[in-house]
Amino acid sequence: MQSLDLPEPTEIEKQHSQKLHEVIVQAIHQAAGWIDFAHYMQLALYAPGLGYYSAGLQKFGEQGDFITSPEVSPLFAQTLANPVAKLLAELPNAQLMEFGAGSGKLAADLLYALNTLGQLPENYFIVELSADLQQRQYEVLQQRVPDLLPRVQWLNQLPENPINVIVIANEVMDAMPVTRFAIKNGEVLQQGVAVKEGELALSYRPAGDEVRQQVEALHIATTPGFEYCSELNLNIAPWIKSLAACINQGAIYLIDYGYTRSEFYSAERDMGTFIGYYHHRALDAPLWYPGLQDLTAFVDFTAVAEAALENQLDVDGFTSQGNFLINCGLAELVESIETKSELENFKLVQQMKTLSLPGEMGERFKVLGLSKGLDDNVPGFEVRDLRYSL
Repeated sequence: MQSLDLPEPTEIEKQHSQKLHEVIVQAIHQAAGWIDFAHYMQLALYAPGLGYYSAGLQKFGEQGDFITSPEVSPLFAQTLANPVAKLLAELPNAQLMEFGAGSGKLAADLLYALNTLGQLPENYFIVELSADLQQRQYEVLQQRVPDLLPRVQWLNQLPENPINVIVIANEVMDAMPVTRFAIKNGEVLQQGVAVKEGELALSYRPAGDEVRQQVEALHIATTPGFEYCSELNLNIAPWIKSLAACINQGAIYLIDYGYTRSEFYSAERDMGTFIGYYHHRALDAPLWYPGLQDLTAFVDFTAVAEAALENQLDVDGFTSQGNFLINCGLAELVESIETKSELENFKLVQQMKTLSLPGEMGERFKVLGLSKGLDDNVPGFEVRDLRYSL
């Protein structure tokens, strides 16, 4: 096992990872000795009962491996509630749908804020495949907003018939399995996982036609003799297509860390964006104790916008999380909150800074607004709309 400067997993965690290791090895043997990296990532994150998001491990918050905007402060959901409430007021019989609700904190805070604004949806759908996370979300909602819990429904798949709905996906696309590739001396190679002497090992093969064609279409500037490595998310287009199909009228807010295509595949970013997280430490060792670390990659927002347009969705706005929250009234919200002490006020201001400043989450995270069948653009992009950069 690779030696890294990380907290040592417990014996129970190691045993858990070993079970997943055996599942992955079996998949590799069944595939004649090699699986694409996206297949490995799918198993590492989502293998039933064993994958990172499918098993009962602490993932979110200070005791987990990473922290999301809803975990930083209720200010995130309270601010997001403003444009959502506006859309709920304008759309007849509109429902709310959240993808991958994590700890359930965004759902709880958002429902509470919408109730305060007098704009509760009849249904708050949560699309969550992990039974473990469904249970955690239920417990958080039961604790924080018990009176609103009857409005929440968990779904394992999207509604079959189109509905009027506002969709929120916060840090969902970055957790989709990605295909990793390399360009060396003009040849496109595809990374996969094999087994060598009983251990998992990364290895490259000439890319399949689909991957090669998509990489060549990016026209990445490479240096002869040097290897350029990056990722493709081949799951985004079908996901956007399925989203578009379930919407009669509505809006989609996609919030994630990512870049426009020109930034994502720039010559300087020749090591890609893929990274793992374990106890708030970043590591580039995807085979280290599979199932114990989060595996993630930045989002190519240009690819998301292209998929939206191909599926008759309107691209209404694109900006940084900081700009989006300011557009939606973050500063006014903080100003309106009465704090009981200087310390409370200091903490509140620090939370606002973490969510919105460029050096914190404000610039790294982006927000893309999509819509279908609306007369006006979705709110939140009035100032510093960066769609021109996509």
